[in-house]
Amino acid sequence: MAGIAPVAVDAMGGDNAPAEIVRGALRAATELHIPVLLVGRRELLENELARIEGPETVSRARLTIVDAREVVEMDEHPANAVRSKRDSSVLRACALVADGQAGAVVSAGNSGAVLAAALFTVKRIPGIARPAIGALLPGRASRTFLLDVGANTDCKPEWLVQFAVMGSVYARTMMEVASPRVGLLSNGEEPGKGSQLVRETYPLLEAAAVRFTGNVESKELFIGACDVAVCDGFVGNVALKAAEGVGEYLFAALRQEAMNSLTAKIGGQLLKPRLRAIRDRVDYRHTGGALLLGVAGEVVIAHGRSDALAVMNAIRVASEAARRDVSGSIAGAIGAAADSREAVDVTATSS
Repeated sequence: MAGIAPVAVDAMGGDNAPAEIVRGALRAATELHIPVLLVGRRELLENELARIEGPETVSRARLTIVDAREVVEMDEHPANAVRSKRDSSVLRACALVADGQAGAVVSAGNSGAVLAAALFTVKRIPGIARPAIGALLPGRASRTFLLDVGANTDCKPEWLVQFAVMGSVYARTMMEVASPRVGLLSNGEEPGKGSQLVRETYPLLEAAAVRFTGNVESKELFIGACDVAVCDGFVGNVALKAAEGVGEYLFAALRQEAMNSLTAKIGGQLLKPRLRAIRDRVDYRHTGGALLLGVAGEVVIAHGRSDALAVMNAIRVASEAARRDVSGSIAGAIGAAADSREAVDVTATSS
C-alpha cells in the first residue's frame, strides 16, 4: 500500500449504510489494498466491523475510523443540510480531501449534498463555472463518458463547452483515449437540430480546443459514436436512468423466459457465463460510481443503492482518479484554454 493515498468514505450515506458501506470498504482494503478512512458514527462502524467474519478481518488494520456525529439524509435539502450539519459524515469526508489527509472521497448518499460539501471544502477549480457529474456508459465498440448527468439541470452553452474540456481530460487520463471524440447530445445529427441550448452550444464546440465531431443521438451512446458526450444535467440524468431501467428490464425478461420450458432452461444455463459478462458491463455495481469533475480533488458519487461490491468498485475508481490526478489535469486544461483566449483577445486588440 506504500504510496497509495487513502480514500475517505462517507460510511453513513446511501440506502444500505452503514453495513454495506463498511463491508465494501473492507473488501477494498483486502482485495485492492487501498487504505480507507471510514467517516461516520464511530460506535456504529465499530459494531459493523465486529459483525464481519472470515478472511477479510485481517484487513481491519487498514481501515481508520474518523468520527462524525451527524448524517445528511437522502430527503434533506442538500445545501441547507451541509450548512447546518457541520459534523456530517459527507462534509467531514470531503474535508479530509481538502486537508490533504485523503486522496479522494466516495459517498453513496444524497448526491446534491455531496456536490455542496465538495464545493464547500474541496472548492471549485479556478475558471470552472459549474462542476459536472460524469458517468461511463458501456458500448459495443468502446465506452462513452456522458456528462452532465445530474449536477446542473439548467445550463448555459459556455458550461457545456467546459464539460467537453473536462470530459476530454477524463477520457485521456482514465480511459486512455489519445484524442477523444466529443459529441453533443441532441435529437438529431444535423447541426440545426436540438433545443436552443444545443443549437447555441454547437458553434462554440466547433471553436473549442476539443475534437468535436457533431451531434449524437441517444441511441448512439452505446455504439461508440463518440468517446465523450455532453448535455445538461436534466437530459443526462434522464438518459442515464432510462438506460439503467432498460438494462434491468432486459435481464429480468431473459431470466423469466429462461424458466418457461426445459429447453429454455438448458439454453439459459449454456448462455449464463456469457450473459453474466454482459450484465457486469452494464451493472452500476461494477462501473464504480460517477466522478464529480470541476472540483479541486477527486470526488466519486456512488449509486444510492450501492452494496459492498459497488462500494468497493467506487473506491477503486476514486483511488485510480487520485493516482492519475484527474482534477489536476483538468485545472491545467482550463488554465491553458484561458491563456489561449487571452492571447487571442490581445492579438485582436493590437490589430
